Amino acid sequence: MIGELKNNWEEKDNKLFIRTKQENFTDCVELINKIARIAEEQNHHPNLFIKEYRILEIEIYTHDENTVTEKDWKLAVEIDDLLR
Repeated sequence: MIGELKNNWEEKDNKLFIRTKQENFTDCVELINKIARIAEEQNHHPNLFIKEYRILEIEIYTHDENTVTEKDWKLAVEIDDLLR
């Protein structure tokens, strides 16, 4: 793994997963936009789901391999920094 994760990421079903609660819908969307910039820089894109207007679920895996790879861990560490 590259770097160290500080938040409660889970590895399940060959994916990295975290759920985070934001203050409101706007904060949730702003977080998505920050994640989008990182994902574009790395050319590696997570699945992002808004639930109940302020909960963001993030799912990361390498789609063409259907499992977690080194680039998933790298993206998770970058996203993790945003969550702190």
